[in-house]
Amino acid sequence: MRIPFALSTPFSISCEQEKSPQTLSHLPANAYLCPPNGKHSMTRIFLTGYMGAGKTTLGKAFARKLGLSFIDLDWYIESRFHKTIAQLFAGRGEDGFRQLERDMLHEVGEFEDVVVSTGGGTPCFFDNMDYMNAQGQTVFLDVDVETLFRRLRVATQQRPILQGKSEEELRTFIGQALADRAPYYAQARYRFDGSRLESREQIADAVQGLRELLGK
Repeated sequence: MRIPFALSTPFSISCEQEKSPQTLSHLPANAYLCPPNGKHSMTRIFLTGYMGAGKTTLGKAFARKLGLSFIDLDWYIESRFHKTIAQLFAGRGEDGFRQLERDMLHEVGEFEDVVVSTGGGTPCFFDNMDYMNAQGQTVFLDVDVETLFRRLRVATQQRPILQGKSEEELRTFIGQALADRAPYYAQARYRFDGSRLESREQIADAVQGLRELLGK
């Protein structure tokens, strides 16, 4: 199933187009949609991992390199329902939101030639990991607590669940959440070190490393 044109149109850039940092800066942070070029077999990759692991950073760069579309599942949900994730949580409760998330995962999981960045909690509910493993290649971006803490402590205003926490509370929160989710993340078919994504050079190296891991 191809990504519907109506979804890709607002955020599309030709994969062959020369893209400057200025051009990329005007894209929505979680959207990078390219039309499949028809020159490769169908690809479907799911990136999993905790918030701040680099799923969007690596996923967008990887998708550009291979001429694939990139979809952030949270962004996709927000665009479909015209509400933020926080608003959907508040209105539906966690159970209702997780059911919605599962439904949307099954929707994007039918798209072809796509890299999907899942929410940090997506693998932990229903049969989501089994579904993703059956639909494509799953990759867990493994990042240690200290690196996640360094990345997330400067982004607490963008992540409501982290707001109001002291640095020590934040570090403890991340460590506990990682421990709780580890059995689900471990079900991904591939594990990839996401700790080195701090510069263009590191991102380029990570893209190459992920290509080698996945045989792309």
